[in-house]
Amino acid sequence: MSGLPNGRRKTEPSRCIRVLIADDHVTVREGLAAIIGRQSDMSVAGEAATGHDAVELWQKCRPDITLLDLRMPIMDGVIAIGEICRLDSAARIIVLTTFDTDNDISRAIKAGAKGYVLKDAQREELLDTIRRVHAGETCIPASVVAKLAASMRSESLSTRELEVLTLLAQGRSNKEIAMQLHISETTVKSHLRNLFAKLDVLSRTEAITVASRRGLVQL
Repeated sequence: MSGLPNGRRKTEPSRCIRVLIADDHVTVREGLAAIIGRQSDMSVAGEAATGHDAVELWQKCRPDITLLDLRMPIMDGVIAIGEICRLDSAARIIVLTTFDTDNDISRAIKAGAKGYVLKDAQREELLDTIRRVHAGETCIPASVVAKLAASMRSESLSTRELEVLTLLAQGRSNKEIAMQLHISETTVKSHLRNLFAKLDVLSRTEAITVASRRGLVQL
């Protein structure tokens, strides 16, 4: 009988979860690589500093899991997610980011992300997310789901309303907004009333705060 002495069978080592790390900050990449490298069931498949490099490296190494930052140079993280998912719709991508605005969440999930973890999350949460997404789950924190649900419930803003909101966030007065958009101040006030209703706010300051939190404007 073949095998090890005394009838013992050789145990096949379990296959490691190969993880591609994509982040433009070298300290973040090194930190993640160290954490993942210490896990008996994980290994680092590669590291990328840009969205473009992440897509190219993904094609070369075909990792089991991709940890991807949203804000990266050359190619935006959401675009990179879309590119990878076009190559393989079953690709398992986890967004690892400092941003949790409604717009960021929505764009990442629509592009194909299967998990969403904030960079200030506990190490155990990150590792658990990697294992769960590798097992086929979609892993989005409850707080993130709540933000996304709230965003989906709110009415969408028109192009003109977004223009008014952007100028409002820049500190422009009604008169300045009217001049910039070549409309009357009365029309600006009408757009503001609609904005306040859709954002469920009562003041200009509150509108800017809510819009920033939802990723509608950049402050």
